[in-house]
Amino acid sequence: MVTTIPKSVKLWGRGQLTIPKEVREALKLDEATQLSVFVVGKCLMLTQKSLTRASLAKEVEKSMIKKGLSLKTLLDDLKAERQRYTQEKYA
Repeated sequence: MVTTIPKSVKLWGRGQLTIPKEVREALKLDEATQLSVFVVGKCLMLTQKSLTRASLAKEVEKSMIKKGLSLKTLLDDLKAERQRYTQEKYA
């Protein structure tokens, strides 16, 4: 599921954040839900703890296919972003 309108959250307290209600409802998350946290580049990814790396990879692959993305496209975009970041940071 991808929401069409990006949701913004703010960190508070000791790094806590609130997941917007519509996202929690769509994913059936409640107070008992445990999440795993991954850092991918400069992105923060949250998944239900029950997901393993293999099932997470399958979900990502399904999303890529659905959107017509290839691994090559993603890697090319990553390389371009890395070059842009390096240029901005060190030029």
